[in-house]
Formats: sequence, C-alpha cells, structure tokens
Amino acid sequence: MENQFTLPTETVELPSKGLLYPEDSPLSSGNIEIKYMTAKEEDILTNQSYIKDGTAIDKLLKAVIKTQINYNDLLIGDKNAIMIAARILGYGKDYEFKYGGETHSIDLSSLKDRKIHDNFKKGENHFNFTLPKSGISITFKLLTHGDEQKIERELKGLKKINKHSSPELSTRLKYIITSINGDSETKTIRNFVENGLLALDSRALRNYYQEISPDVDMIFYVEEEEASIPLGVSFFWPDAGV
Repeated sequence: MENQFTLPTETVELPSKGLLYPEDSPLSSGNIEIKYMTAKEEDILTNQSYIKDGTAIDKLLKAVIKTQINYNDLLIGDKNAIMIAARILGYGKDYEFKYGGETHSIDLSSLKDRKIHDNFKKGENHFNFTLPKSGISITFKLLTHGDEQKIERELKGLKKINKHSSPELSTRLKYIITSINGDSETKTIRNFVENGLLALDSRALRNYYQEISPDVDMIFYVEEEEASIPLGVSFFWPDAGV
C-alpha cells in the first residue's frame, strides 16, 4: 500500500551559516531540512544495541534529515543545532535534566547560536593561528562528524594496546592541526603534537578553537557557575515514555 502520509518538515539554520563548506556541498546553503520524528524514530532511541554502541543519536539524526548530505561532513556545532531542533520537534522545547543533584529546566528554543569568527576564507574549513609561547605558525580546522569517528576509532585502538592509556587530548589535536610552519605532512604534525607542542600553546590553541567555533551556546548557570547542558540519548529518552 502506497504511503499516504506526508510528514511536516522544518528548516534548521546552521550555526556555521554554511560558510565553511565547499560551494558544491548542500550544506553551503547554511540551512538543512529535517522532518518531525515518528514512532519509527522512537524505535531507534530505545534500541539497546544502538544505545550500547553509542550510535543511537547519529542514526536518529540521519533518519530525520531530509536534505541530501554527507553526514560525515557535518561540523560538530552544526550537528548540535540539528540535534536540538529534532528534540524540539519531537518532544517540545522544555528540557528537564539533573545537574549537581538538582533538577533544572531549559527552554531549548531560547538557545542562541555562537557566531562564526571572521578568521576564515569562505568555502574553506581552514584557520591560521600563531602559538603564543613558541611563535610557531600553524593552520587548523574545525572537526566534523567524520573526524570524530576517526578519533574514536584511534582511541579504541590505543586502548587495546595499553588499557591505561588516555591520550584523547593529544589525539584530537593531531586531527585539528593541519600544518606546522607550512608543513602539512601527517608525520610532522603527529611528531610535533607528541614532542614539540608546549602545554601553554596547547591550551591557547584549544581556547581559540572554542572561541571561533560556530555552535549552539549550551551554557547555563548554577549559582553563577558555568555548566553545559547535557546531551546524549537521555536528551530525548526521558520523554519517550519507555
């Protein structure tokens, strides 16, 4: 029997405005179309196998995105915006969660985007930065979903070799940095992160990365202390009625 139901859709404005994607990418429009969640998507959220292997949210987002995109190309900040929009369309704008032993409530529709920084060339995910202590000139990029997947696989591999190893910070920097004084060889970058990147410079780079990254501002305050709104399967699951 032919499907007789036409599901409503909404347009989500990406925090990046599409400015960091190549012009031939659908993401360069700065908008993406998603459909409202159905019971079929709730099945994804409550699938224990997906929850266990950490793929539930990505499978959900892939199911609701209508625009034909390469999901791996999504910048993390843009992915967060799509996740929040899907949550609002699926279960409403009010989100209650526990933090510090207390229940907090956030109106998700009130969250604002962090604007993209002006240190970029349109159509390129490419930024320049001079490390303040060493004076070394580097270029770097903002991570995409595909990059995050590669980082996760590498960390799992390292964990198998040494179960006490926890090199998440340095591993992420190896994917973020794209050149050292004009040298873009992977071997050079990895050697620099492991043996030449000063702690002061590492912190400065990470702070600058956060400063310029287009994203949704998910900071809330508890007694004047900053905290971040928790995301994950529980972002949807409490309202799923399971």
